[in-house]
Amino acid sequence: MTPSVELIVVMLVFLGLLTVGMTIPFAILVPSVLYLVMHAGLAGLKGIGLVSWGSMNSFTLTAIPLFILMAEILQESKLSQRVYRGLSTLVAWMPGGLLQTNIAGCAIFAAISGSSVVTAASIGRVALPELQRRNYSPRLSAGSLAAGGTLGILFPPSIAMIVYGTFTETSVAKLFMAGVMPGFLLTFMFMTYIAVHAWLKPGVAPVERGARSAGELLTAVLDVLPFVFLIGGTMGSIYSGLVTPTEAAAVGCLLAMVIAMICGEFNFRVLKVALQTCVRVCGNILFIVYAAFVFSYAISYAGVGEQITQFLVELKLSRLEFFLALFVLYTVLGCLVESLGMIVVTVPLLYPVLLQYGIDPIWFGVILVLFIEMGQISPPIGINLFVIQSIWTGKLSDVVMGTVPFHLLLFVLLGLLVVFPDIAMWLPSRTTAVP
Repeated sequence: MTPSVELIVVMLVFLGLLTVGMTIPFAILVPSVLYLVMHAGLAGLKGIGLVSWGSMNSFTLTAIPLFILMAEILQESKLSQRVYRGLSTLVAWMPGGLLQTNIAGCAIFAAISGSSVVTAASIGRVALPELQRRNYSPRLSAGSLAAGGTLGILFPPSIAMIVYGTFTETSVAKLFMAGVMPGFLLTFMFMTYIAVHAWLKPGVAPVERGARSAGELLTAVLDVLPFVFLIGGTMGSIYSGLVTPTEAAAVGCLLAMVIAMICGEFNFRVLKVALQTCVRVCGNILFIVYAAFVFSYAISYAGVGEQITQFLVELKLSRLEFFLALFVLYTVLGCLVESLGMIVVTVPLLYPVLLQYGIDPIWFGVILVLFIEMGQISPPIGINLFVIQSIWTGKLSDVVMGTVPFHLLLFVLLGLLVVFPDIAMWLPSRTTAVP
């Protein structure tokens, strides 16, 4: 059996396991081991022990549980409610009212959690009851939260970017920086759409008042200020070159506990629940990463990466044609495979090809995150759709239809990044001190 046929068999097994409902880590790990056995027999399994140690013995990956713990501390201490309350005073006067607060709240919480699911769930639990009570459009309410949650993997600290940086040996700090301007631009596009929609159809959102006094304004600023301080402390220390992302995550955990003690509800129970949730989430994420390293070892052992690179180069596709092929690939995968699964399955195969085409890995990291964002609000397995569905009383179809306009805006941003790559690359190129 030729290596090409073996790879096709393995990919069919992978898709078959996903179809029957096997979880992502095992759906990646089983075909990887099968591929090694098919290609080299039992001798191919000898390197798995070394791969197991090398994949998990990573200083960069340590940032993942630390950033997740930081977000869980803020969530369990009910500080997410406080930031939403403050933002509802500061931005709800805009057309769209609390829908604008949804996007702004997701953007701020995204800069803390690094996770799309955590962002959507945290803001959704606070926002949805109030939106339903005030008779906001169900579709636009659910859509703004599901789409706003996707900002969690574009704004730093992004878990998806940490995983991508680990596989490609790309600076995680520069990846974080590359996501800042696209993140702000996407937030602006989402809020602009909501404002125009509410202006054209006033019935989708009641008119909200802003701060009526200096006291209300001051209270709102004080509600948001702890988050600004936390974001500035963690991300600022990275961008200034003082610490690595992993060290910044540790600093962020300490700052989160201090802020929770001062401004929220912090005790042993809160810390215990935050640690338990962190262990469950990280166990899933790091198992996916481990399975992906075994998959990467399998394809490199068989020389598949070199064969795919040679095949694509011989096709003599232009850079634009290659990018369009990637666009089709990730659009289809986004509807079928969970976000981290997309990274860990495709990046080991495609990364050598990217280098052949002279595509900057930092720029492509942002593009890949946008594809993942699309996948997280694409049926049938868009995870953010089910997160929002699980915390409200509406129909899943309303959540799906509510995300369609935001999905189209993601395509617009994708096109802008292709035409104007400096949107992502300007900030990393201006800083040389980043570790």
